Amino acid sequence: MLDHYLTIKENGVFETIIQKSRFICHISRAETEEEAQQFISQIKKEHWNATHNCSAYLIGERDEFQKANDDGEPSGTAGVPMLEVLKKRQLKNTVTVVTRYFGGTKLGAGGLVRAYGKAVSNACEEIGIVDRKLATIVHFSIEYSQLGKFENFLDQQRYQIMEKQFTELVTLYVFVDYHDIDSFKSKITELSNGQVSCTEGEQKYREKDV
Repeated sequence: MLDHYLTIKENGVFETIIQKSRFICHISRAETEEEAQQFISQIKKEHWNATHNCSAYLIGERDEFQKANDDGEPSGTAGVPMLEVLKKRQLKNTVTVVTRYFGGTKLGAGGLVRAYGKAVSNACEEIGIVDRKLATIVHFSIEYSQLGKFENFLDQQRYQIMEKQFTELVTLYVFVDYHDIDSFKSKITELSNGQVSCTEGEQKYREKDV
């Protein structure tokens, strides 16, 4: 698993109008090539009457799976510039489909390259990008009366709480970078005067807006 990588913040849609043509960019996360192809097929079914449904995806730790499809536009004028936007923004595990409804004005090869690239770029700007960083989930349990104290500490130290569970005690599940685990445990022990112990759990990605 990658230590960290950039990807789209969430699945979304954003429309750009260029010379009366509608360029609707659909963008989504995809962990596998199969997921990407299923997403493309889904959009094509939804917009079966569109002039074009061009697509691109970039998947894998080393971008092993990447593809660009012009779907009837002149070769290299749609899918490739879409893929180049994903590469330029260093996005991974991302798939995009730009649906075009022709508005009556031909854009020419250069105009198409700019239009399809702009459609994806605009969508990325509107929807947002996150840095996914691999961390270990460390959890510990405290009394209800201690919750405010520990939450303030975690906030000041910029530790992100993944989840809180409320039973007889409050259990906090916290994202902790691998190299920081020992230090984190020591801080919790000190803060609790040795009354609270930490347990390491699974590894998960923590997301931060870019």
